[in-house]
Amino acid sequence: MLDSRRSIALACALSALAGYVDGIGFLHLGGLFVSFMSGNSTRMGVSLASGQWLPAAEALGLIVLFVIGAAFGSLIVLGRNAYCQCWLLSAEGGLLVVAALCYAFGLGNTAVAAIVLAMGLENAVFQIDGGAGLGLTYVTGALVKAGQQIAAALTGGPRFGWLPNLLLWAALVAGSLCGALAYHWINLAAIWFAAGGALALSAIVAATIHR
Repeated sequence: MLDSRRSIALACALSALAGYVDGIGFLHLGGLFVSFMSGNSTRMGVSLASGQWLPAAEALGLIVLFVIGAAFGSLIVLGRNAYCQCWLLSAEGGLLVVAALCYAFGLGNTAVAAIVLAMGLENAVFQIDGGAGLGLTYVTGALVKAGQQIAAALTGGPRFGWLPNLLLWAALVAGSLCGALAYHWINLAAIWFAAGGALALSAIVAATIHR
């Protein structure tokens, strides 16, 4: 999936977008995530163990919304349309626009729901047959692959096979830094920038799809 400069550039841009949104969501939700469901799952388990039912329910709600978004994204991919990446990115951008508008009208919970759906959907951008694909809103898998490919490089394999996965990690970290700064500046209205980024990527992909 990371076998061309175009794919690497798009994957890194989307990873940065996910990091940006997750940085905003993490601050807004006080330690929960809008794209990193492993973290939310751990928080849910810890909350259940300490009898904190409301935080556990909040974490579970985010997980359910994320899964719904991922399912919706997969349905778009299974349509096998040549422009499915464009449709996915347009849908993501549209959900982020909805989130920004909801926040502007004082509907904070609805805004968060739209953001989580968008993040679940994003993970289908590089989905392949059988449902497997490249996770774009979390980087644990990318770091594991980077470590494996470093080992391969040390034993005679491709010298820089680890670099694309490390770039994904760096992009997510850079995005989360920008998201946190933007949130401190204008609160959840910072989602407008993410919406614009997703829609811009959709246009770029559409313009280059047949090149």
